[in-house]
Amino acid sequence: MSEIEIYQRQGFGGSIEIIGKIGLLIVDFVNGFADPNAFGGGNIPPAIKRTKTLLSEARQRGWKVAHTRIVFADDGADANIFSLKVPSLLKLTEDNPQSHVVPELAPAPGEYVVRKTVPSAFAGTALASWLSSFGIQSLVVAGCVTSGCVRASVLDAMQLGFRPFIVSDCVGDRAIGPHEANLFDMAQKCGEVLSLDELLTRLN
Repeated sequence: MSEIEIYQRQGFGGSIEIIGKIGLLIVDFVNGFADPNAFGGGNIPPAIKRTKTLLSEARQRGWKVAHTRIVFADDGADANIFSLKVPSLLKLTEDNPQSHVVPELAPAPGEYVVRKTVPSAFAGTALASWLSSFGIQSLVVAGCVTSGCVRASVLDAMQLGFRPFIVSDCVGDRAIGPHEANLFDMAQKCGEVLSLDELLTRLN
């Protein structure tokens, strides 16, 4: 019996339909994660390129858009267990260009920029209340890394009652193994994984 057959036999992998108002969450597509000499590598660059198309579609359709950045205090006063595991994250301060959203996805006026110091876009931030204030029910997710901040954000989105739609060619990771494993797991347990073309077909 294959892995997918085991999951299906146990009832995992139910489908989720897009309902209500739609929002777009772009997780940590910042300069440091676009740079393989910093935090990047793997399939992150093509995911950023593909997300340009997704972001353009979102803006044309009038979706609410949120971007996230990892931003620590200049003096490291808010260092935490995440930064114990990855000490180099502490250099992602407000004014460090590595913490800034990549130019090709630069936030437009009215788009929310979430600053965070942990993987999830929701933990300790106002993102959930911001989305809820606009009546968002379905949340399209792009960003990096798939196995880290994307997964944490998707899991929290699901637990908070938002329907997550992870766009497989708009998320990336520095290593392909964790990327693929986490897409598989999210598809089985907490969200709908689909390509950008598949998403646009559903919407149309």
